[in-house]
Amino acid sequence: MTELNAERSRQAIVDHTRRLAESAVAAGPEAAVPTAPHWTVSDLVAHMGQTQNWVAEIIERRITDPTQLPTEMVQLPADSHQWQAWLSQSAQRVASACSDDALDAPVFNPAGDGRSGTRFWMSSMLNEAVVHGADAASAAGRQADVDADIAAALISNHLAMLTSPTWEMQRSESAHAIRGTGQTLQWLATDTADDTGAWFIERRPDGATWKPGTRQADVTVTGPARSLLLTLTRRLPLTDREATGIRIDGDTNLAQHWLDNTAHVSG
Repeated sequence: MTELNAERSRQAIVDHTRRLAESAVAAGPEAAVPTAPHWTVSDLVAHMGQTQNWVAEIIERRITDPTQLPTEMVQLPADSHQWQAWLSQSAQRVASACSDDALDAPVFNPAGDGRSGTRFWMSSMLNEAVVHGADAASAAGRQADVDADIAAALISNHLAMLTSPTWEMQRSESAHAIRGTGQTLQWLATDTADDTGAWFIERRPDGATWKPGTRQADVTVTGPARSLLLTLTRRLPLTDREATGIRIDGDTNLAQHWLDNTAHVSG
């Protein structure tokens, strides 16, 4: 399983937010976002900057009690020419909040898993920047670039969220739909080092689980880490091999059912 060090994650948040801003400006405020059909580019930019500032405040204040989470959101600049500077500031703020001193400090973790709150939020903010960066790129008619190690780390984060102790409370329909009677899915990246790009999912009656590594599965989905991430987050179709480089061996319907029922918190 790929894990990014903190400095790599912080820099990637800044870099991918910058790319998102560039694509957003190129697309224009009222442009539709094909991969997030209910949003305009303006909505996307507002969500990104507001979320980064909101999370930064949580970490800066070392908030541990969910009843004390911030209730005010910063305002999106009315002039789209200010977007790049605004998003640069929000990205820098949240990256700085995820300082080495904050990494293991007491901070609220909505997933309720074994991670510290800051480590949870740092992964979540990287996911937001990368996945919504792909949204902005699609609105501008561009292709989003994602390094394999970043994509692999975000796949692990995605699966950790879907199998976290609080997922059923947050997304009960999803948690129930991805239960099963032992069905198994394997996701394999073709461009990661060694065994760092392999994820095995088992759908059990009491909930879905995942582990790193390779095993025999009812369906195996193989492709570049970027394509796997954007497929898992429903930014790319599962079955367009020419566009994604993804190969499916086994029960395609099982893989599609997983995708159809794993709505993530990011857009």
